[in-house]
Amino acid sequence: MPAQNLDKQPNYTLKLLNMEPGIPQNRSHQHLVNNEESAEVDYSNRNIREVTMREWITVIILCFVNLINYMDRFTLAGILTDVQKYYDIQDSEAGLLQTAFVLSYMIFAPLFGYLGDRYSRRIIMAFGVFLWSLTTLMGSFMSNFWLFILFRALVGIGEASYSTIAPTIISDLFVKDIRSKMLALFYFAIPVGSGLGYIVGSETAQIAGSWQWGLRVTPVLGAIAVLLILFVLKDPQRGQSEGAHHLSTTSWLEDLKDLGKNPSFILSTAGFTCVAFVAGALAWWGPKFIYLGIKLQPGSKDIQLNDVSYKFGILAMVSGLLGVPAGSFLAQMLRNEYPNIDPLICAVGLIVSSPMIFFACITAATSTVTCFIFVFVGELFLNLTWSLVADILLYVVVPTRRSTAEGFQLLVSHALGDAGSPYLIGIISDALRIALGGSASAVPVDLSELTPSITNTSVVNLVGVLENEDTINFRALQYALFTTCFVEVLGGVFFLITAIYIIRDRAKVDRLIKEAADNERASNVVANETERRTLMS
Repeated sequence: MPAQNLDKQPNYTLKLLNMEPGIPQNRSHQHLVNNEESAEVDYSNRNIREVTMREWITVIILCFVNLINYMDRFTLAGILTDVQKYYDIQDSEAGLLQTAFVLSYMIFAPLFGYLGDRYSRRIIMAFGVFLWSLTTLMGSFMSNFWLFILFRALVGIGEASYSTIAPTIISDLFVKDIRSKMLALFYFAIPVGSGLGYIVGSETAQIAGSWQWGLRVTPVLGAIAVLLILFVLKDPQRGQSEGAHHLSTTSWLEDLKDLGKNPSFILSTAGFTCVAFVAGALAWWGPKFIYLGIKLQPGSKDIQLNDVSYKFGILAMVSGLLGVPAGSFLAQMLRNEYPNIDPLICAVGLIVSSPMIFFACITAATSTVTCFIFVFVGELFLNLTWSLVADILLYVVVPTRRSTAEGFQLLVSHALGDAGSPYLIGIISDALRIALGGSASAVPVDLSELTPSITNTSVVNLVGVLENEDTINFRALQYALFTTCFVEVLGGVFFLITAIYIIRDRAKVDRLIKEAADNERASNVVANETERRTLMS
C-alpha cells in the first residue's frame, strides 16, 4: 500500500508510514487508541449511563469549586450598599471593586492557560483555590478601602487559575452529547453560585450584624475544595477522550497565531464578551437599581437592600436552573439537523434578552413584580449561552491548545466585558447624577415661588429634597443600565456571524485529530510488527 497522503499540518508532525495491506483504519475521530487493546475505550459511542463513578466524582468536584467560585465573586454585590457606607465611597469607586478583581483575573488567565496546557492541572487548581480563599478571608479584615481593593485583586488571581483549566478537564473526559451535558452541569453553577452569593452575603451580614462576615463563608468551603482537588480529583491525559492524547504541544506564540486564524473562536469570544459585559453589570448593579426603584413606590420607604438582594439572588438561581440546561438541551436536540445551532441559540438568547432588560429598567419604579418578571425572562435567555460558548471553544480548538484558548477568551471577555462594565456603569451613573442634580436643583426654587405656603414648613421641604435625591439616583442608574441592552444586540450579531464559520472550523479540528489518531494507530501496528519479526528472527 502506498504512503498515506496526509494534509500538511504546520504545527504538528505526522509521520508518513508505509502500511501493509489489510491494516484497518480508525474511522472515528474520537476513538481512543492505546497500545494495549484490552484497555481501549470507545468514548464517542458512550451514553450517560456508562460514565464511571470516578468521572462523576471528578465532575462533581469541578462543579462544587465553580459554585463557590461564583458565590465568592458575587457575595460582595449582595452587601454593596453596606460596603459603600463603611468606606464612604460613590458608585464609581464601588464599581472599581469588581473591576480590580476582574482585571487581575483576566491578566493572569492567559498565564494559567499556558501552564494548564503543559503542567499538572490538579496542582495549579489547588494553588488557585487556596490563594483566593486566603485573600478573601484576609480582605474581610481590611479597614482601608485601597487595601481592600488590593485583596480583591488577589482573589482574581486565584480564581483565574481554576476557571481556565476546569473546562478542559471535562473535555478530556467526554465527547459529543455527554460532554455537552457535563458542561451544562458545570456552567449550571454560574447563575446558581451567583444567586447564592447574593443570599449568603446579605443573610450572613444581617445575622452577624456586620457585612465582613458575609465574606468569611466561602473561604471555609474553599479549604474543603483544596483537599478534594489534591486527594480525590483525577487529572486525565490531554485529548484522552478524542484519541488525541499523543499530540505534542507547540510554542505559546504558535498557539496564539493559530487561534487568531480561527474565526469561530474569535467571533464566539466577541459574543461571549458581550455576555460577560451584561452579566457583570446586572449582577453588580441589579439589586441596588431595583432597591432604588422600590423606594420611589408609595409605601415602600422601609425597604432594605438585603431583602432585595435575597430576592434577586433567588431569581438569578432559578433563571440559571432553567436557562443553562435549556440551552444545552436545545443544542443537543437540534445539532444533528442544524450543525451550526449552538451560535444561533446564543444569538437568539441575547437578542430576546435585550428588550426584557429594557422593560425591567422601565418598570422598576412602578411595579416591582413586573420588573422582577422581566429580569427573570431576560436572565433566562442570557443563561442559554453559558455552556454553549464553552462547547464551541472545545470543538473548534485542538486539545493541546484548549487551556490557552480558555485563558485568551477569559482575558478578552473580562477586559472588554465584566471587568469594565461595573466601573463604566458606575461612572455613567455618577456623571448623570450630577447632570440631573444640576437641572433638578432649580425645581424647589420654582415650586417655592408657586407655592410659598409649602416652604414655610422645613420638614416638608426636607422630605421633598430627599425624594428628589432618590429620583435622581434612580434615573441616573437607570439610564446607565440601558447600555446593556445595546451590548446584548451587538453580541447577538457576533454569534450570528459565528454560525457562518463554525461548521468549517469544527471539521478542520476533527480532521486533524482523526489523522493524528490514524497515524498513531498505524505507527503502533508497524512497531508491533517489527518487534514480532525481530523476535522470530
